[in-house]
Amino acid sequence: MSSDSILVVDDDAAIRRMLTRTLEREGYVVEAAADGGAALAAIERAVPNLVVLDVAMPGLDGLAVSQLLRRRGLALPVLMLTARDAVDDRIAGLDAGADDYLVKPFATGELLARIRALLRRGREPDELLAHGGVVLDLRTRAARRGDRDLALSPREADLLELLLRNRGQVVTRELAVERVWGGPGAVGWNSVDRYVSYLRTKLGKPGLIDTVRGVGFVLR
Repeated sequence: MSSDSILVVDDDAAIRRMLTRTLEREGYVVEAAADGGAALAAIERAVPNLVVLDVAMPGLDGLAVSQLLRRRGLALPVLMLTARDAVDDRIAGLDAGADDYLVKPFATGELLARIRALLRRGREPDELLAHGGVVLDLRTRAARRGDRDLALSPREADLLELLLRNRGQVVTRELAVERVWGGPGAVGWNSVDRYVSYLRTKLGKPGLIDTVRGVGFVLR
């Protein structure tokens, strides 16, 4: 059984349900989206370990979604599903950033085998943290919000990581000093406040970091 997270994107409700049930039976944590816009919104909230992405969708199709993910620097594996089996169609999907391409109708066993292979090749689950459109790469320490590079200092990246790992929960100034600066008393609380201010400026509007008076900060 696996605890990897998979985003299923298909405008056909019956296929979404089938894929969701199949993957959940294998132990995957599954989120489903009915179109490209909903898929991008889901990925902004939390980056999955893999995306199963239909090509032919109204509005933002699978090719456009894959291209946007790659332009944003997201290297999560993408398995593209399509009824189009021409060589040129497969080439278009791979050129758009897909890692693999499966033609409908497909055997469930083959789908699962391809997913397992992509997850083995893919990034470790904890190499990316994401929330509210902000993505932090834990290996490179590079951060983006949408299509914009944030150009964080190492200390700012460490503070953002702490907030992302505890999103929705209050991060006290004491915890920030311990985790980001290395131990109690390493710096004063005013240093924490100053770096939170730096982060807020770089993250831009709408604001994501709220102050909990007398306690600390929370990434909402």
